[in-house]
Amino acid sequence: MKLSREIKTGIIVVGGILLFILGFSYLKSTPLFDNSKTFYAVYKHVGGLQTGTQVTINGFNVGKVNDIRFKDNYGNLLVTFSVNNSFTFSKNSTAELYDTGIIGGKGIQIKPVFDGSPTAQSGDTLTTSTRPGLTDLVQQKLTPLQQKIEGAFTNADTLLMNVNEVLDAKTKNDLRESIAGLNKLMKSLESSAEVLNRLLKNNQGKLDSSLTNFNELSSNFAKLSDSLNNAGLGRTLTSLESTVSNLDKILSQIENGEGSLGKLTNDEELYDNLNSATRELDLLLRDFRLNPKRYVNVSVFGKKQKEYTLPENDPAEKIDEP
Repeated sequence: MKLSREIKTGIIVVGGILLFILGFSYLKSTPLFDNSKTFYAVYKHVGGLQTGTQVTINGFNVGKVNDIRFKDNYGNLLVTFSVNNSFTFSKNSTAELYDTGIIGGKGIQIKPVFDGSPTAQSGDTLTTSTRPGLTDLVQQKLTPLQQKIEGAFTNADTLLMNVNEVLDAKTKNDLRESIAGLNKLMKSLESSAEVLNRLLKNNQGKLDSSLTNFNELSSNFAKLSDSLNNAGLGRTLTSLESTVSNLDKILSQIENGEGSLGKLTNDEELYDNLNSATRELDLLLRDFRLNPKRYVNVSVFGKKQKEYTLPENDPAEKIDEP
């Protein structure tokens, strides 16, 4: 059967159209015969996400990104992606935007949720989240450090300005003089150290002898201590302590008026009587000295004893006067 030229031309045109549609679909990453589900996700920033990027679940490729466009006038981006029907998940699952590599590249991974909610259907908009990449993490860590470094440099600059204000010409001159004086002091200390070293070197023998004598003295003192201990010094000190205790007891009894000595010390009437007796004895002795004939009359050769005549202005009478 012969085909006419028109039929051949029609077949070729239809085949070209089909090839064009297949090629366009391939380039657009939207196959014609595909029964996968289509989902939507809204992001504020996609970080370079491109169409045709794989969509994964637990690291397994289950679909791809079909389209990216602006959703509204606020700059939000609507991402359209497809997922095959081999795996079902809840409509509360999350479409997370993450880095696919260290040097860049973004991908979408679905974090499935199995909470008993209705299954996600084609045309649903999933909840979105963005996991910061390595660059974002480094930037988050370096930003506070950068601020601290800038603050440190600012403080250092302020400190240097304050130091420059303090270190005027006079202060700098005084500081130089202080440093010069410190150098002289160090030199003087070095000279003193040299003199001390020479002194120690010249008198090393004497120092050794002095240390030897000191050791001997310490040894002798230890022997003396042992001798005193062996001689009964401890017993003597114990006896002395007992004697002091007894003396303290006696003094306490005297103070309390116990015993003869205590009564003599504390009895005022006895003191007054003794004082009066002493005064009368003193008067008697004075009268005896002034008028001996009143008390002693010696008769020699049998003469009669003359009666004593009280002289005028007897001194004893003056003594009796109070």
